[in-house]
Amino acid sequence: MQPFPPNALERMANSPPKVSLILGGARSGKSSYAEQLVLSSGLAPVYVATAQSGDAEMAERIAAHKVRRGGEWTTIEEPLDLAGALANTDAAGNCVLVDCLTLWISNLILDDRSVEVAIDSVIAHLPSLAARLVFVSNETGLGIVPDNALARRFRDLNGIANQKLAAAADQVILMAAGLPLTLKHPA
Repeated sequence: MQPFPPNALERMANSPPKVSLILGGARSGKSSYAEQLVLSSGLAPVYVATAQSGDAEMAERIAAHKVRRGGEWTTIEEPLDLAGALANTDAAGNCVLVDCLTLWISNLILDDRSVEVAIDSVIAHLPSLAARLVFVSNETGLGIVPDNALARRFRDLNGIANQKLAAAADQVILMAAGLPLTLKHPA
């Protein structure tokens, strides 16, 4: 894997933004980049994993993520209660990576929970948290319009959640082909 350009990584090491959002398509490099941001912060790395291994292929993906991260991370697996997971991992010396909002939204939909209430709850808690936060989410609105109502609902809710979190974030980076494009700089 190639190293990422230093722009946001250097800024993270000098003064980590309170909240960062890393967006991108599938296999765009967003998780690897987010992990590098967290590690470059100099803070204790905490990984909040939202994925659930519902089948063998997903279990393999989760295992590969764990191997890639190595043992220096504290990992919390939380598929539904993201606001609670953030509260439980909150400490001024932590940099918390949430990977990913897209799977979390899918989990909420499948559990018949309100995505908008859940994302609003997460965003409402952000100002009170002492930890630095890095969220990863897929940009699902760049593809074709899905052919069924559930997929369209998912795409729409993911887009709404991304917009809300981007508005609340200090830094937003879009990953494309492994390259970061900064959409919003920390003030």
